[in-house]
Amino acid sequence: MKDYFGYEGKICVVTGASSGMGKAAAAMLVDLGAKVYAIARRRCEVEGLVCSIQADLSKKEEIDAAFGQIPEHIDSFFGVAGLSGSKSDYMTTFNVNYTANHYITEKYLKTRMQEGGSILFVTSTSGVAWRENHREAEKILSMGDWQEVQEGMEKLVKPGTPAQVAYMLSKRVANAYACSLAVELGERHIRVNAVMPGSTDTGMKDEFAMMAGGLENMIRFAGKAGRLATSEEVAMPIVFLNSNMAGFISGEELIVDYCDNAMKKLDLKPEVCGAPALPEEVL
Repeated sequence: MKDYFGYEGKICVVTGASSGMGKAAAAMLVDLGAKVYAIARRRCEVEGLVCSIQADLSKKEEIDAAFGQIPEHIDSFFGVAGLSGSKSDYMTTFNVNYTANHYITEKYLKTRMQEGGSILFVTSTSGVAWRENHREAEKILSMGDWQEVQEGMEKLVKPGTPAQVAYMLSKRVANAYACSLAVELGERHIRVNAVMPGSTDTGMKDEFAMMAGGLENMIRFAGKAGRLATSEEVAMPIVFLNSNMAGFISGEELIVDYCDNAMKKLDLKPEVCGAPALPEEVL
């Protein structure tokens, strides 16, 4: 059988690989013949990994230590790790969801990837409205290294702001970054895409259900499915977009929500994720 996906022997790095869609994606990549390096706070229990690296992605020094164990050449990166904000503080949430992906890309992927490489960020349908709030994204994307992001966000965010707000902001900024990065790396023939999952049954299901006001409300964000997506159902498009099967797709924001966003476009249900998180006076 021809290897249409093209993962055989490729060096793939997957964050958030100890559970949920990250673990499902890592397992699929192993089955497709990839050499998978998994990064997560807990050990990744997937058979066939080259290496399971434990690291807290909210901490720069742990990211550096993790990439010290990964080959100098990387073919595909899957930034799946994320926090809801219900059990973490504002900056921890923001750093895992956005800053870590930005730092990894700028310091490691841009130097370790060559033509044919691919980058995928898992964001969220909560971040679909980044274009309507482009000024906040521009403000944050203009911040440089890790420390500048920490200092810049400290000035922008009022003390006591709920970490759930950091979740929505970080996902919008991550989508904006993916779009900008796709254009930047396009000339080097490195592809960049984002997957925006809707309501998904992962290890953080209870956290998101609480944020949504209950499991029934969470299911309402899954369009016409009448249920949550499984981790595997989101992992499949994640694996697809970084594969050779998507070789002419870059800069795509793939929404995986069983037509929930389509219903909003048709005014069949209200849009609830569009409010800017940063006050106008700081932009």
